[in-house]
Parts: sequence; structure tokens; C-alpha cells
Amino acid sequence: MLKKILVANRGEISVRVIKACRDLGIPTVAVYSEADRAALHVQQADEAVCIGPASPLESYLNIDNIISSAKERDCDAIHPGYGFLAENPEFAKRCEKEGIVFIGPRGETIQLLGNKIESRILMKKAAVPIIPGMEATSEDMPGFKKAAREIGYPVLIKASLGGGGKAMKVIEDEKDLESAIESSKREALSAFADDTLYLEKFLDRPRHIEFQILADNYGNTIHLFERECSIQRRHQKIIEETPSTALNRELRKKMGEDAVRVAEAAGYSNAGTVEFLLDQKGNYYFLEVNTRVQVEHPVTELTTGVDLVKAQIRIASGEKLWIGPEDLRQQGHAIECRIYAEDPENGFLPSAGKILFMREPFGPGIRNDSGIYSGFTVPVYYDPILSKLLVWAGDRNEAIKRMEIALSDYIVLGIKTNIAFLRDIIVHPEFVSGETYTSFLDDHFSGYRTDSDRRKFLSQALVAASLIPTGTVAPKAVGKKEEFITPWQTLGSWRVG
Repeated sequence: MLKKILVANRGEISVRVIKACRDLGIPTVAVYSEADRAALHVQQADEAVCIGPASPLESYLNIDNIISSAKERDCDAIHPGYGFLAENPEFAKRCEKEGIVFIGPRGETIQLLGNKIESRILMKKAAVPIIPGMEATSEDMPGFKKAAREIGYPVLIKASLGGGGKAMKVIEDEKDLESAIESSKREALSAFADDTLYLEKFLDRPRHIEFQILADNYGNTIHLFERECSIQRRHQKIIEETPSTALNRELRKKMGEDAVRVAEAAGYSNAGTVEFLLDQKGNYYFLEVNTRVQVEHPVTELTTGVDLVKAQIRIASGEKLWIGPEDLRQQGHAIECRIYAEDPENGFLPSAGKILFMREPFGPGIRNDSGIYSGFTVPVYYDPILSKLLVWAGDRNEAIKRMEIALSDYIVLGIKTNIAFLRDIIVHPEFVSGETYTSFLDDHFSGYRTDSDRRKFLSQALVAASLIPTGTVAPKAVGKKEEFITPWQTLGSWRVG
């Protein structure tokens, strides 16, 4: 087993990894930027070290600082979480070169699957269905126009090395193609330092289905069933669930087998996700592989009983897979809602600031993976995800009802959040009936306005005000490497009496 793990991330995923390490008896080192000195993951790790200023490029994306911190603290492994450097092949290769275990697939595998054009070619060779589209990028506009005509409009522009919906555009007519290509190139270069683009056929109202995979270093690969991720805003998932209402036993089996085939074709190891698009006729197509733990991994944990982060660590430690397909089955239904610091009524603009009061929902079948607390200041520099609210129940209808109640009980004051927005989606008749697809929010929630009860809000604010300690003091700055913020420092003035 690994001896000591540096967690190269922040927020709720760092807290999640630290908890898994604690269960396994493995000490952890948190890294943090100057903006995150009072963050929850800093408080919960065994050690913490500052790796730079607030800017991600100078801290959470600074490979040299992260590697040197791991070596300074005698860490034999690094867990990258998701985002930041999690799918950066150079980071994985650097870890390997420095003799540090990268808890994820090999750098060469990340590089292969991170290139969407190369991975499409690989999947075609492996007889996995792919969306009609380009198998090579074009260097000139006539090449793109020719490809678009052959594919047939509408087409989707995608960045070869991209993700998260960046540089992605739907084009309905050739007259809009040239300006869109130029715009996507600029966006891709800014986001991924590479402006390589390609075109795919745009599928109308598909469902986004992904399969969780686990693979060890000895050629053993399994899948842990699917997750439905069709509720998306600007190509970013916000609600996930399992099982999917779109899959029957036969389709689930076939897609799962193809997911394993994808992993085996790429020589994959550790945890990952094979993503597909499912059209309205029941045809599915390979989309991409996410070479990391997914934000939505807990819904799989709740329905299979497998701790995926612990599995990552065990595989990285050299263990063979201890479970097979015959050991796995889906039990009940799980739903996840991503809680963001953003204002749904103002174009979903990020909402940074101090959390004056927070009350988490609790009860049977409720789980909240959180990276925040009352009094924490949400910084402006990073992705605005605050937490992931999950519910499990015996069936989907019960899970929806439980999630509705949990969202109603979730109070975060001082900043704007999308909690009310998520609740309105969960109770929408089309969501309840299971009729979800990737443009669901565009069709049903364009120009969204909440029907919040002002009196209820004011009563919650009064309760919060009565609970906020007076005379609070700012936590001490973290300077020396042994120092980090303790829970006691977040309480404000207090005394034993």
C-alpha cells in the first residue's frame, strides 16, 4: 500500500480523497494557493503546503511546485482529483520520471485518449461505433467546408484536445462555418494551448450515457454500469443519476461490453469513464474517455457499494482487481446535483464571497460531498462548484422525492447558488417521467426565473444571523510548512466557561 499521498487539487474532491486515504490509514498532504489558506481540504489533511499565488497557473497548475512539494514531504504518490492537472499527460509522465506514483492511468494513455481525433481512430479499429465525423483535422477552411458537406449539417465543432464544452459550437449552415471555426480556434488555443479542431455530426436531442470502468495493471478490466448525464448547461453536466431510464438490460450489457473494449484497446489502467451519446432510435456512439475520477462518481458508489477513490489507490498500489462482473449489481437509484456558486437569474454568473451561514441536508439516503463551511470565503479564481448533493433510494420516484426535500433543506446564505434551480429541474414533469436529453434545459428552462418564497428566505436569514458568532477574527496566515488552519480558528472568539 502507498505510504503517503499528496492531493493535487482543492475543494470537495480534495476532501473526498483525503477521507478515502484516512479510511485506508494513509497520511495526506494538501496543497493550497494563497487564496485557499483557510479551505476545508487544508484543515482536514495531515499536512498542508502553500504552492503559490491565487492564479491557477502559479499554483494548482504549477507542476514544478507540486512535484517539489511531494518530494519535500516524502510522498510516494499524487492523487490529481479531477480538473487542473488530472488529465495532463505531461504531469503524469513527470510523476513517473520522478519516481512518484500517479494515481491514474499512464501518461501515454492519457495523451492518446486526450486527443479526440486519435481516440476516434482507435475506437473505429476496435469496432466501437463512433459519431460520423472527421478522422483528421483540416489545415484550411475549404477542407472544413468539404468535410461539413460530407457529414451533413448541422455539424458540431470540437477541439481535439478539449473538454467541458469549451470551443464547442453547433453550425446549422455553411455561411456560419468560417466565423465559427475562427472563434473556436481562438477559444481552444486559450483554453488548451492547442487550436486543433475537427467536425462531428450534430445529434438532435441525444442522451449522454457514460460507463464507469476499473482496470488494474495486469490486464483485468470491468465496468460498474452506467450513469445518465443528460441534464447539462452549456455542455456541462449538473445532474447525474443511475440507472438510466433509457437503457434496458440488453442495451446496458452491449454498451458495457463496448466500454470495456474501449479500455482494453487503449491499454487502460485505474479508474476512468467511457462516454457515449445515445440517439432517439437507440443507436449509441463513442464520445470520449475521461481519464480520471469523475465529478459524478458517487452515484455509482451508492448503487454498487464500491468506493471508487479507494479502488484508485489500491490499483495504483499494485493490487489486482479484487472484484469481477459477477460480484456487481445495481441496487436502488441514486441522483447527484452539483451545487455551484452562481446566479441562475443573472446568466449563471459566478457568485464569489463569504458564506454567512450554511445548513446541510441530512437523513437516511442523503450524502453531501462538500468543500465549504459557514464563514468560508468562496474565491473568484476557480470553478464555482461548492459541493455535490446525493441521494439514494429504493427506486427512482423515491429518489426524486428525497432529492427535492434535500434541496429544500439545503441553505447557503451570503452568496448566490443554483440550489433552487436544481430543485425546479428535479420536479419538472419531463424529468420525473425520465424524458431527459442534452438540450433539456434549453427547451424547458430558457430565461429561468425562480419562484422563491421571500418570507421563507428572510426567516432563514434571521436564523442565520442569530447563529453567526460576533467578533470573529481572521484565520492566521499560513507561513511555515507545519502550520495550517484548524477548525478552532474558524469559530471566531470563544472561551471555556
